[in-house]
Amino acid sequence: MRAVVCKQLGAVADLVVEDVEDPVAGAGEVLVAVEAAGVTYVDALLVGGRYQFPVPVPFVPGAEVAGRVAALGEDVFDLAVGERVVAQARTGGFAETLVTGRGQVWRLPDGVAAGVGATVLQSYMTTVYELTRRDPLRAGEKILVLGAGGGVGLAAVDVAVGLGAQVIAAASSADKRAAAMAAGAFAAVDTLNEDLKTRVRELSGGGVDVVVDPVGGELAEPALRALAFGGRYHVVGFAGGPIPKIPLNLVLLNSRTVVGVELGGVLPRRPGLGQEITEEVLSGVADGRFHPTEPRMLPLEQAGEALDALLGRRVTGKLALAPSLAPG
Repeated sequence: MRAVVCKQLGAVADLVVEDVEDPVAGAGEVLVAVEAAGVTYVDALLVGGRYQFPVPVPFVPGAEVAGRVAALGEDVFDLAVGERVVAQARTGGFAETLVTGRGQVWRLPDGVAAGVGATVLQSYMTTVYELTRRDPLRAGEKILVLGAGGGVGLAAVDVAVGLGAQVIAAASSADKRAAAMAAGAFAAVDTLNEDLKTRVRELSGGGVDVVVDPVGGELAEPALRALAFGGRYHVVGFAGGPIPKIPLNLVLLNSRTVVGVELGGVLPRRPGLGQEITEEVLSGVADGRFHPTEPRMLPLEQAGEALDALLGRRVTGKLALAPSLAPG
């Protein structure tokens, strides 16, 4: 089969597409014929050797796919060959087929496109956990979403609006701000040309109740300062690069709360939570409660280009690889 291979950790441009050995479903496993593979920031970090849980080379990146069941391993009786599914694995998704455990495979609801199925779980699972379990959002609260034009940011806008919040979106480009407004934000802030703290305080009438921050970097402190008294700051990730260092007096003097949001670290400690949230996300997409954007589909040969765009924060919405697409 054809697959994207990372032979050495470093530049995403060094990824190559090669013919590799076809995987085989073993006991308790499912072989999925991949129609779309989501491209995520974690994939880029793994290839660059900058993820906290490294993978030995060579490996095939890609953790989230959608497609059809191609074969079933021993002891798997509750799926049928040809069924539409979404699947997760730590690696292996940027390929024509993927093998993963039965517990990491879910039926893809009718009417949900493969591209959406391959790009919805990571961002929406994190957001649903964050805003309904880790620190439940209350109707009427005002929320600032940083990086609001990216995959996690747009999911946060969508879920927060559905929960009855008033969302201010912050993003660096007109396209990203427009996407966030289309997702339901009532206002948007240009993070390159406006003072984030001042503008958010103006728009919110004195400060927001919650900040959702998947970006980090230099936006962290002004976003924290944009919180109202008693506000909550959600640390979701560091797509902006540097891990911020903030003066804790800003937390102390205004009785603010800093909330860490890392679903991957929670799932092993709470059996059943992953399955619960996955099913909630997929059913929410199917019945129209959630509104994920259609990803831009690219051939496997553009995996490096796609990951570089993510690292450079040049992506609005989502990207996915389709093994059936011809290069060029």
